[in-house]
Amino acid sequence: MTLSKVDKHLLFILAENSRLTTATIARQLGLSRTTVQAKIEKLERDGVITGYGVRLSDSFEGDLVKAHVMITLAPKALGRVTTALNAIREVRTVHSVSGTFDLIAIVAADSISALDVIIDAIGGIDGVERTLSSIILSTRISRE
Repeated sequence: MTLSKVDKHLLFILAENSRLTTATIARQLGLSRTTVQAKIEKLERDGVITGYGVRLSDSFEGDLVKAHVMITLAPKALGRVTTALNAIREVRTVHSVSGTFDLIAIVAADSISALDVIIDAIGGIDGVERTLSSIILSTRISRE
């Protein structure tokens, strides 16, 4: 799907604050409220917008211990490992990657000991051959 410049700007505004009123967004875009509402509905219908969520404060996020967990899979284990990772609530994101590892999971926990338990659980998933973890000390740039 090709998006117009206005649609991309609308998505940027919603990504920054999806709780803005349609009237506020319309003023920012220089469009009518009904036009903006129609654009949002079309983006939802077309699957460009799949939902709205909560963005946590930097102070809350800063209290969490996060890690990248690189995962090597056994052959044909991607489906069951992905399902098992999805069931672990502390697993925030899972990326398929090229190179030595097959997946990188971003994990966030309340403490180092909790993170240790989660990493052990990931290593114990049937189909996970090996993991390598790196604890995130600080975030220098974030555009999320």
